[in-house]
Amino acid sequence: MTHPVSLDPAAAPDDLLPLAAAVGHAKVVALGASCRTSRELSLFSQRVLRVLVSRHDFRSLALEGDDVTSVHLDDYVRTGIGDPRELLAGARPFWRTEEILDTVRWIRAHNEEHPSDPVRIAHPPRPGSGSLERQLADDVIAWQERTGHKIVYWGGMAHTAVTSSTAGGYLRERYGSDFASIGLTFHHGNVLFPVPAPPPDFAEAAFDQLPNAFYLVPPPHSDAHKTRFIGPPPNPEHHLANGSLREWFDAVFHVRETTPVHLFTQ
Repeated sequence: MTHPVSLDPAAAPDDLLPLAAAVGHAKVVALGASCRTSRELSLFSQRVLRVLVSRHDFRSLALEGDDVTSVHLDDYVRTGIGDPRELLAGARPFWRTEEILDTVRWIRAHNEEHPSDPVRIAHPPRPGSGSLERQLADDVIAWQERTGHKIVYWGGMAHTAVTSSTAGGYLRERYGSDFASIGLTFHHGNVLFPVPAPPPDFAEAAFDQLPNAFYLVPPPHSDAHKTRFIGPPPNPEHHLANGSLREWFDAVFHVRETTPVHLFTQ
């Protein structure tokens, strides 16, 4: 079923309620972007976070791959001490955006209104020791077990898709139906560099004429067994293969044309 959505983070949540109802019971909801530098995919992620926090009691946001920065951001959203722009300046390049900064500031504002029930920025409670995919999953699991929080996990599609060898697969193994994976895709546009329309054998090609929308399981049918993930580094040839959107994700958000995130400078 198709559900058109607004990309205004401050929009009323009504258009996202079907998605929230489908995944809101989960302990971990992963939002796996096909590109980290798409503004539209970032705005959708922020909207989902807001709805899950306000309507379904999610209390942590995990930003994939920036453990040190996440520690300092967690201090900021809890106490207000520090400058979030300066903190994000030390993060990985795809987190140094106005969209992420807006998200951090929204969490801080939420915590000022709810000081006894704050939203946290997750960070690993112990040093990593496993493979990358296993460690990404173990970091989320350890934080969830430590805090008891329901977690929104922002990451890359290559990590969050449910396969036998990804963080998403390990999280599904650990949580079963209490883990939900949402894939975020786009057809064409600019993500700090131009990305053409996908080849016809990619799942996104079947969405060419559809509006910005998310799709509950099963997503729109496609016989394609590939879907793109782009960067870093920028390479439109990178893709998931040997599966399908229905196998990899519990729901899909798709935007037809994307524009770049807004990088910030100090």
